[in-house]
Amino acid sequence: MTRIADALLACRALAYGDRDRAVLRLSLLDWAACAIAGAGEPVARAAQAAADAPGLCAVVGGPDAIPAQAALANATTGHALDYDDTHFDHIGHVSTVVVPAALAAAQAQGAGWTTFERACFAGAEAAVRMGVWLGRAHYQAGFHQTATSGAFGACIAACHAAGLDEAATRHALGLTASRAAGSKAQFGTMGKPLNAGIAAQSGVECARLAALGATSADDALDGPQGFGPTHAGEGAPIPGEARFHAVAHKLHACCHGLHAPLEALALALADGADPAAPITVTTHPRWLKVCAQPDPATGLAAKFSFRHALALRAAGHDTAALDTFSDALATDPALVAARRRVTVRTDDALADTAARISIDGRATAFDLSDPQPLEARADRVRAKARALIGERADALAAIVDQGDLRGYAGALSAA
Repeated sequence: MTRIADALLACRALAYGDRDRAVLRLSLLDWAACAIAGAGEPVARAAQAAADAPGLCAVVGGPDAIPAQAALANATTGHALDYDDTHFDHIGHVSTVVVPAALAAAQAQGAGWTTFERACFAGAEAAVRMGVWLGRAHYQAGFHQTATSGAFGACIAACHAAGLDEAATRHALGLTASRAAGSKAQFGTMGKPLNAGIAAQSGVECARLAALGATSADDALDGPQGFGPTHAGEGAPIPGEARFHAVAHKLHACCHGLHAPLEALALALADGADPAAPITVTTHPRWLKVCAQPDPATGLAAKFSFRHALALRAAGHDTAALDTFSDALATDPALVAARRRVTVRTDDALADTAARISIDGRATAFDLSDPQPLEARADRVRAKARALIGERADALAAIVDQGDLRGYAGALSAA
């Protein structure tokens, strides 16, 4: 089996085709819109305030800072709304960790858009490969894969943007094995977006340490006491081809585990199902450890509740709107009563991208992995960006299409 370090290093040389570029640029637009929209969130404000060492790197909604602090602030801010893209191979969020690391390292190096974009691609592919290699067992054990696998993706992105050679990049990956961390216990709290921020910061810092001559154990990732074996890693086969193009852009403002049920419920309601009827949702059992909070008391916790999300949709609330997941609606008596009519069941034969809904004698299903035409996906991502940041979305999309790194960083700073 190819050693995982070799597989991660190989991401820097992967072919970067038109489809890859189109999907990545959608993610660059999507992440930036999420970050700009989330810049006023309390956790974002805390992370921005922590970026207090002046430097050359853009910080969303704040003054420029040194690379590691900018990466921490931007990754946290981009994940503050939990509305950024995810990848079901990786089992976590990708862009919110990788893009800030690539951006900080590229700006620190004085690099241009091409280097930045390729660093994002290499880092995203590395995060996905690390997620696949660690596998579902790692996630089920309680590790937040956005943070653990993501830290290695951030490292590859930062190393690529900084122009590190293979030897230094190997050492940076090994050092990241001592820094990658994050627990699912933080879900529904400010700790979750901070997990993403710390992962981006770790990748940038470890790349910097390796550039300055710091070294690491050769088997820090897959040795007997390496990261994988000590973190419930499965050591699953690693894909040889690019996989980031399968990224899923979130179209509901809540945990991605709730998206397939929400889409399935929408189909049933469109078919005439009574929205006041009891609802039974069937999902893969692994989501019970992620988004099955039965009685959330805050809007943040409501983003991780099957019962509440489905009750919202049945009651006619727009689950794509940020203000739908509010403290007021989480405790609204009518919705609290409605969510008690939602039953959650599991089926381990069901893909973790799929869900089934039974309501008012109707049965519907939806699978997020079903192929969607690229242009249809682009339309929905652009519409989402407009909903998040208004007319600025069109200007931001043009900046991404033109490959303007200074304009991209400036749009983030001006949030």
